[in-house]
Amino acid sequence: MLLPGVVYYILFKYVPMYGVIIAFKQFSILDGITGSEWASPWYKHFQEFYQSPFFIQLLRNTIVISVYKLVIGTIPPIALALVLNECRTAWFKSLVQTLTYMPHFLSWVIIYGILLALMSENSGLFNRWIQELGGSSVSFLTSTRYFRSILVGSEIWKDLGWGAIIYLAAIAGIDPTLYEAGKVDGVGRMRSMWHITLPGIRNVIVLLFILKLGHLLDAGFDQIYVLYNILVYPVADILDTWVYRTGLQQLNFSLASAVGLFKSVIGLVLVLGANKIANKWGEGIW
Repeated sequence: MLLPGVVYYILFKYVPMYGVIIAFKQFSILDGITGSEWASPWYKHFQEFYQSPFFIQLLRNTIVISVYKLVIGTIPPIALALVLNECRTAWFKSLVQTLTYMPHFLSWVIIYGILLALMSENSGLFNRWIQELGGSSVSFLTSTRYFRSILVGSEIWKDLGWGAIIYLAAIAGIDPTLYEAGKVDGVGRMRSMWHITLPGIRNVIVLLFILKLGHLLDAGFDQIYVLYNILVYPVADILDTWVYRTGLQQLNFSLASAVGLFKSVIGLVLVLGANKIANKWGEGIW
């Protein structure tokens, strides 16, 4: 039973790691990985990336956006799961679950179309309301002031219900006798959530937090690439979008691989560090 999973990870996770050596070569498509010459010095592509005038801006944008998503995006799914768990009307609970996890299956292209219909400066619904109230239209999608909030808000809306499913599954695994004992002792719903439900899913919360921390330098390439534009580059351009423009579109695969390796090493360090801290409270992954 383990064989299909093991084969999958070997073929698609471990075998491709051989391509990491591209980061240390002057890679040419015609010469291939083995035929391409080694870079001189070996850290040439890393140095090229670090010396880029955009390095600080890219790193800052990536970390800021990821931290916003990590911190702000963690609470809503937990809150929704707690509320749904306390809901005693089955049809209403099912309706809310369906409506909240449906956006997860929408592509960011479709979501961009929705945001454009709502926030377009010329014809967006929000700006029509603002103008009808006597205000001036706001350039939501092209403003450095609002763009990060739109990124975080749209991702929370998209994954709210999907994230809540995980916490609902964890809540279902809590021993029901704990709630029965709480009722005998006169514990209300709020205290039951605080003293029984939340401690019961604490290990799942820590697990997901550690896993998300390993992707701190990702920040969501597909979302940002669809939503951003040249006017919001100062606050929206991240490592992945820069690599796509300068590394892949210009066929500089060595540079793209070097940045990918840099991100992977940082992610590994963050996961190991977070797990070590979590182990002090007995909630680590390993």
